[in-house]
Amino acid sequence: MGVAIIAAVIGYLAFSEVGKALVYYLTPTELLAKGEAAFGETVRLGGLVKPGSKHGPDTNLWFTLTDGTTDIQVHTSVAPPALLKEGAGAVVEGRLGVNHGFEATQVVVKHDENYVAPTNGAVPSHVAQPGS
Repeated sequence: MGVAIIAAVIGYLAFSEVGKALVYYLTPTELLAKGEAAFGETVRLGGLVKPGSKHGPDTNLWFTLTDGTTDIQVHTSVAPPALLKEGAGAVVEGRLGVNHGFEATQVVVKHDENYVAPTNGAVPSHVAQPGS
C-alpha cells in the first residue's frame, strides 16, 4: 500500500512538471480557424518560413509562416536568432492583428534534433574561427 502511494506521488509530480515544460503552438490554419477570437490574443504560432518571403533588416523583419495550407505574414522588431532561414521551422509569440498580420514579440527557431559531431579537427559552425 505504501509503495503504491509513493509511486502515485512520484508519478503526479513527474507528469505535472512535464506539462509545465511543454510549449504549445498553433499552426496558421488553426489560428485563423479561431475566427475573431484570434485577434489580439497572445499566442504561439508555428510553421515553416516560406521561401522568398523573408525581407527587411533584423530590427524590422517581415516573413511568412506557412503550414503548407495557410500563410500568415509575420513582422518583428526583435532581432531573430541567426538560424532563422527560409524553409526552416520557427515558432513566434505575439498577436494576430485584424489585418491578419502577426506581430511577433519573440522568435524561436526550431532546429533539427539530429546532432552530427564535427569531423576530427573541424570547428562547429556556430563557433567563431580564430582571427575572424
